[in-house]
Amino acid sequence: MAKEIRVLLICDDEELSRFLREKLMVEKGYAVSSESGGVSGLSLLGYSSFDAVIAKCPMFDLDSAELVAGLKKIDPDCVIVALLEQVNSKLLGYLHTAGIYDFVVKPVDIEKLSFLIEKGARLHSLILMNNKLFQGLKERNEALEKQNMLLARRIEDSAKNLTRLYEDLRLTYLRTVKSLAQAIEARDSYTHSHSQKVSEHAVVIANEMGLSAKETEVIREACELHDLGKIGIQDSILTKASALTAQEWDEIKKHPVIGAQILAPLAFLSNVVDLVRQHHEHYDGSGYPDGYLGENILLGARIIHLADAYDAMCSARAYKKEPLTKEEAIAEIKRGSGKQFDPKVVDAFLKVVDKL
Repeated sequence: MAKEIRVLLICDDEELSRFLREKLMVEKGYAVSSESGGVSGLSLLGYSSFDAVIAKCPMFDLDSAELVAGLKKIDPDCVIVALLEQVNSKLLGYLHTAGIYDFVVKPVDIEKLSFLIEKGARLHSLILMNNKLFQGLKERNEALEKQNMLLARRIEDSAKNLTRLYEDLRLTYLRTVKSLAQAIEARDSYTHSHSQKVSEHAVVIANEMGLSAKETEVIREACELHDLGKIGIQDSILTKASALTAQEWDEIKKHPVIGAQILAPLAFLSNVVDLVRQHHEHYDGSGYPDGYLGENILLGARIIHLADAYDAMCSARAYKKEPLTKEEAIAEIKRGSGKQFDPKVVDAFLKVVDKL
């Protein structure tokens, strides 16, 4: 039996609140708790957990800013659907920055609201799993250090068993890290399966360039983990629907370094770490985080950078609902040859683009 979705409704319009409770509880089967005041709604969230929050903005006792900030202070991971009297682009811009998930406008379309609640509930579940995985990864790192001390003492007596145990640990850690990376992508529905598609593109390009099977496998693993560092970036920045500020761009640019730092303690991923760190370096030296130039950038990172950019161009994003066509994306790649992208990688890409 599927888990019952728990919804907190904060609304000071008695008639609207009654209508929403009837529709969501009777027709949709959600467990709905309602409060007619913003302060009382915050209080309820403080001692009970919910999969989604529907918040009328503003409330009679709290303005929109106070209500959303209060909800996020109590539960930074809560999924908020704002209920608005009318569309106000300035208010919406602020609310998205503050961390709302989405919004509906009166008169409320119940089907749209239900869709947002169910999507939001799944997102909330994934965020909680993400937090649990991150904590588990930290604990596993500590456990690995202790295991290494034990294994060192046993190495003379049981080299074969040690090799097998290390391989088991390696696979366990790799699965854990990849699960964490997938959970991070799931925070934003627009980036679902992004790393998988980048991996597929990069492998085809690497094969065209004649790289060995070992080199190609390292690139594939780096692609699967290239956005791991986004665990350190706020959701309000990653899913922002408008242009990022200079300060927000500076935060985004930290994710290659954060990802490399997370992977650095895992010795079996040593070949992957630098590729993750360098995957946003530009061939002309204008990239980040280190501003490497030309062939000072690892070839694998140059391949990942183009594959990543191509998939981003061809995919919708929160800030860009309409993706480029394949032809438009290819034209952009060509324009970036020698600037953003390595010309040799661009040439290989153009030969295989119909296979992507």
